[in-house]
Amino acid sequence: MEKGNQTGMVLFHFRPFSKLPEVQMLIFVLFLMMYLISIGGNMSIVLTIWINRCLHTPMYFFLANLASLEIFYSSTIAPLTLASILSTERTVVSLVGCGAQMFFFIFLGSADCILLAVMAYDRFVAICHPLRYTLIMSWHLCVQLALGSLLLGFILAMQLTVLIFQLPFCSSKEISLFYCDVLPVMRLACADTHVHEATLFVVSVIVLTIPFLLITLSYVFIVNAIVKIRSAEGRHKAFSTCSSHLTVVLLQYGCTSLIYLCPSSSYSPERGQVVSVVYTFITPMLNPLIYSMRNRELKDALRRVIMKLVLIQTQETL
Repeated sequence: MEKGNQTGMVLFHFRPFSKLPEVQMLIFVLFLMMYLISIGGNMSIVLTIWINRCLHTPMYFFLANLASLEIFYSSTIAPLTLASILSTERTVVSLVGCGAQMFFFIFLGSADCILLAVMAYDRFVAICHPLRYTLIMSWHLCVQLALGSLLLGFILAMQLTVLIFQLPFCSSKEISLFYCDVLPVMRLACADTHVHEATLFVVSVIVLTIPFLLITLSYVFIVNAIVKIRSAEGRHKAFSTCSSHLTVVLLQYGCTSLIYLCPSSSYSPERGQVVSVVYTFITPMLNPLIYSMRNRELKDALRRVIMKLVLIQTQETL
């Protein structure tokens, strides 16, 4: 009987946030607003850095890459989630569709975390070795680091996704989340998943623990160098270039660690639902706001771009 179920078409559906249509509609509006702000904010950062030649530096190159990743990362989750919330019937996802969403979620999320570590290294070189900064952080190295984060994320995502979707799934199942995440999908398998859970933990250590330790080490040296700066203005300028990055790091790593670095036996669908909303909708929305508000150069450049667009629009109207 079980073998017969396994050979049939496997379909997944997502657990709704609420059974009340009014609550579902409110959640839909909130999620849509967060998604649009995220896309608009990150797109503004990418275009502002691309247009302004004064921002063509390694720090802003990595920031533009991070903003691009956030756009694709949000778009991997948000459209299907919004369609599922808005639909009066259950939104059904095929095995292949679920696998594709999981792959891109792991790929882009992993690359995002690794890139944050790369950005910490960039700040370390800029503050601790300012005279050698342009020599060390050459454009060749910057491109290699950006591509390396994508390549490592791709390899880890491919291995983990293929491993999980080799598991047998007995029949149509309800995923206890609003997207195809690793742990909720793994719980629907009709086989032992100890090897898969161990693999997930190893991947989480590579993506979360090791980069976070490197970021922490970089900031130990950065803080030590900032303290030695004699002028208050110099200390403030050095700290301001790091504060936005550090805020994003704490948001990103703090939330994801609560899910992926805890034992899988202690996983709670209710907690997973709340924490997942933070790092799939709230964090991508806040990142461009954090960088634009706490970075004076970017804020001024963004203001100039907006003023230029307004001026062009006014001239066209006249």
